[in-house]
Amino acid sequence: MTITEDIIRMSKKKTLHFSLLDPDKQKPGVAGSMAKTAEESGSSAIMVGGSTLVSQEQVDETVKAIKENSALPVILFPSGAKFLSKYADAVFFMSLLNSRNLGYVIREHVKGAPFVKHSGIEPISMGYVIVEPGMTAGKKGEVDLVKHDDIETAVGYALAAQYLGMSCFYLEAGSGAPEPVSNEMIAAVKKNINIPLIIGGGIRDAKTAREKAKAGADIVVTGTKLEEEKNLKKTLAEIIKAVEE
Repeated sequence: MTITEDIIRMSKKKTLHFSLLDPDKQKPGVAGSMAKTAEESGSSAIMVGGSTLVSQEQVDETVKAIKENSALPVILFPSGAKFLSKYADAVFFMSLLNSRNLGYVIREHVKGAPFVKHSGIEPISMGYVIVEPGMTAGKKGEVDLVKHDDIETAVGYALAAQYLGMSCFYLEAGSGAPEPVSNEMIAAVKKNINIPLIIGGGIRDAKTAREKAKAGADIVVTGTKLEEEKNLKKTLAEIIKAVEE
């Protein structure tokens, strides 16, 4: 069974939690320790990526450290072709659908596709859309942000992703966002698509995570919170329990 098939299968049974680690925010050894804690807390996968990376070596070393400390699948969440790693298990082969820059829509994918083919990591096709406020991801991605209350546009993007044959759809407000994607937007998107819906950005506590799961998120992602939290295991366990209830 592929990782894609496994994600689809598991997400039909319960809402999943993915932990996002940014190689630019901590040393590889720390990332490895955080991944171990994420696995022990019940997270289903480790995503690796960020908007401010400067070298592929950062990604390689972080992925290797995670693999040494955790048995969870490691899925790349790359901002460009140069940040791919052969040590990962899979990559979100994602198109940033609301970017003004064709590089993030398709051209980086053309550059990275041969690497994915020859490295043997699994590509997971994904439509990716950033909602306001967007934060650093929105700025770096040169995005025309979807307005917080523009549900019709969000649904349109989600349907387009599904009709283009993508395996999942990711809506996010940006790492560290003061407010996450609204419950109303999540519910409307979920109602209209039948591929897994991933929600991230601004999800800092169990209450918010539970709201997003109840609204319709198939997968809830936390990232910035992992970097900030001192009692990571307790906080993650609370968030994951809330997501799965």
